[in-house]
Amino acid sequence: MSKRQDTWTCIRFCGACCRLSPDDRPEALAALSEAQRALYLEMAGPDGWCKHYDTGARSCRIYDERPDFCRVSNLAGLFDLADEKANDFAIACCRQQIRSEHGGNSRELRKFNRSLRRSNG
Repeated sequence: MSKRQDTWTCIRFCGACCRLSPDDRPEALAALSEAQRALYLEMAGPDGWCKHYDTGARSCRIYDERPDFCRVSNLAGLFDLADEKANDFAIACCRQQIRSEHGGNSRELRKFNRSLRRSNG
């Protein structure tokens, strides 16, 4: 019997990754090129949230045109990971960011964990 593999999936109305506070995300900044870093810092609002994140609707206003560093599919390249490690890394990053923004027993974290179980069929 093979072990089930969780598959990363984004959950709606979370937005934890849209919290760009540079002081809280030094590892993200370190992974970016100089141009990406400049854009990241430009996108971070004074409250730490991305200026393109609609906090009322809890969604990205530029989702289809968001920068490459906002796309989970690019995490492996940004952090110089083998492709086969990208999924587990994305899951760990999301869990960490969701805990940080919403709490360890938050509705968002429970929803994210349920989405992983559903993705296993």
